[in-house]
Amino acid sequence: MLLIERIWANNPLRNYHYLVACSETGEALAIDPLDWQACLQTAQARGWQITQILNTHEHRDHTGGNAALVAATGARVLAHAEAATRIGGVSRGLHAGDIVRIGRSAELECLDTPGHTLAHICALAHADTPALFSGDTLFNAGVGNCRNGGDPETLYRTCSDLVARLSSRTLLYPGHDYLLNNLNFTLHLEPDNAAASAEQQRAKTRNGAQAPVLTLAEELRLNTFFRLEEPSLIAGLRARLPTLSAHPDRREMFLALRELRNGW
Repeated sequence: MLLIERIWANNPLRNYHYLVACSETGEALAIDPLDWQACLQTAQARGWQITQILNTHEHRDHTGGNAALVAATGARVLAHAEAATRIGGVSRGLHAGDIVRIGRSAELECLDTPGHTLAHICALAHADTPALFSGDTLFNAGVGNCRNGGDPETLYRTCSDLVARLSSRTLLYPGHDYLLNNLNFTLHLEPDNAAASAEQQRAKTRNGAQAPVLTLAEELRLNTFFRLEEPSLIAGLRARLPTLSAHPDRREMFLALRELRNGW
């Protein structure tokens, strides 16, 4: 059985880290363990042994804890094969479709998800309730930016492919807690989105440790970047971008939203 522990770093970058463990052996994999001490302490409290580290991409706010955690545990580092040299110390380069096994009863499928960076991995758990560890590709109510080695066109294709592939029951585990700010952006453009408004009010009273784990079905109601054919969103975006086409397709909407979000 696969076990998941979410760790809230409570730092200025609002990082989330994750431990994915095998219930039979207690072996665990740490995902993007910037706050390596919190990951190690949590594993020890659960009686788990961290044997692997998975980096979703090469940015320092996801890889910065690798060396210290390896020194403390002897864990192997796994990352996208094309990011391995930039990360350093990678034991296994990963490709689309590769399976990462944790102990006897837990495994993750690697999805190639470029856009935020051109070498980015999301990890999909095929469990009774599917789970996606999305790094900086998907956030709750938002998507990643492309300003540090990424490409918006590529991110659009990646996000479209993910939505088409994933079950609506899939739980999303992103690399950061940007929920409130992303909901503010959603409601800036789509003020009549009742689901986003209700979630915004709840988010104002919680920190990242208390935030819910949302499903893809919930994201389809909240996430502006998934609601590209909504008339109210199109109207709200056109009011701010008069150059938008009279009948924009999904690609044009996504790229316009991503550009607007960069300066919002």
